[in-house]
Amino acid sequence: MVRGTPKPCIDAINAIKCDSTGYRTMNQPAHHWIRKLEESRKPAYLTIPDLIEEDLASGRLRPRDRLPGLRDLADLLCLNYTTVARAYAEARKRGLLDARAGSGTFVRGKTQTLPLAGGSSVEMSMNMPPEPTALASRLRESAAALMRGADPYQLLRYQDFGGTAADRAAGRDWLRARVPDCDADTVLVCPGIHGALVALVSQLARPGEMICLDSLAYPGIKAIASQLGVRLQALPRDDDGPLPHAFEALCKSEKPGGFYCNPTLQNPGTLTLTRQRREALADVALRYNVPIIEDEPYGMLPPDAPPALATLAPELTYHVTGLSKTLGAGLRIGYLKAPTPRQTQRIAGALRATTVMPSPFTVLLATHWINDGTADDVLCAIRDEASARQAIAAVELGEFAFDADPHGFHLWLPVPPMCDWSASELALQLRNQGIGAVAGAAFSTDGNPPNALRLCLGGPQGREDCREAVKRVADMLADPHHLHMAMF
Repeated sequence: MVRGTPKPCIDAINAIKCDSTGYRTMNQPAHHWIRKLEESRKPAYLTIPDLIEEDLASGRLRPRDRLPGLRDLADLLCLNYTTVARAYAEARKRGLLDARAGSGTFVRGKTQTLPLAGGSSVEMSMNMPPEPTALASRLRESAAALMRGADPYQLLRYQDFGGTAADRAAGRDWLRARVPDCDADTVLVCPGIHGALVALVSQLARPGEMICLDSLAYPGIKAIASQLGVRLQALPRDDDGPLPHAFEALCKSEKPGGFYCNPTLQNPGTLTLTRQRREALADVALRYNVPIIEDEPYGMLPPDAPPALATLAPELTYHVTGLSKTLGAGLRIGYLKAPTPRQTQRIAGALRATTVMPSPFTVLLATHWINDGTADDVLCAIRDEASARQAIAAVELGEFAFDADPHGFHLWLPVPPMCDWSASELALQLRNQGIGAVAGAAFSTDGNPPNALRLCLGGPQGREDCREAVKRVADMLADPHHLHMAMF
């Protein structure tokens, strides 16, 4: 406890002025702390963290404000150095402070988070589409009417593995936007794209064998390969994607079990492979008989995307798409188009072994919404909303270089050299505020992750929330610590 703070200490506090860095004197909070310390029955090292928490709640302190150094605060409050050191340690333990060597101690606080569409923290690490509010009532009424007319016991039974004929036909119709020659006997209905990828990797590569891919890839494929004991070999890339000559060199030295790619609106880099690059990669796969896993969750977002690899190398390509990025991830519905009916049945067996079947309830919804045009209408609305949010991001991030596509709802943002934080540190800070940011390390397959962030623009509930989220990102990049006024 502090009793009877000497007048020289108060005078010292009152005498503090703005220094060359622009930190301003705020005498009243200093008096406030001293008074509280005098009144408190707790030890000072426990009272100081309480005061930081109180001042965050009242607005006297803001997240990323810089606090005085240990000796300075000890002098200001007429406490010994050890007491203040223990107080800062306790505040860090409570998640109130961050300390960075050479930079100082900063208030971490409990920044007000931006509302996510689903209100779940898991969505901060997922690339979710914006939700068109104008279609919400239509989806609700359609789902209710469909369930009222359905046979509940039919939905509660086991279903045909890979989908009923009607469900496969709906999947065929959906796939034909990208693979016009698709037939229903080569289509499987899967419990999401991820489930389809598990089945494919398990069939194309045994434990210890290798699949090649871009040096940046969907983290799920990394997790799948690790779980199945399959090696991933990153291919060198240029600005147009994986290099065909590197793919060929690998095929000559060690034939891969498959080539995995995400050629349209790549996650995370937003790159869409040109037709020329697709043809070159398909040519290598054809000459060396390497199966292609074409992961196309975003393939229908750009209205003018280059031809799918499944149309350039149909005899080798397993084309996978779904509804998670074009309708809603909660449906957990994916569609897999295999090269032949025989290979379709082989993959159906793998799906049965790994996931059994998708939920009949969500398959019913997906089939109905594809057949009655609802899925197309939601896709168009997502395109429009994504374009509007990309325009917002272009304005708010105007001074920073980043990669994006006007029809996508994520962007790839290299951390500028002037920012001394790593992408992982920035992602953590942003996610604490409800902003969907994932560091480049999550996507790296070559052990050399770029210092960059993937930002999801689909998570915020509306455009103004999206604007605020991107502004926070820009502010943090421009001034990583947001060195507002110091407390004293």
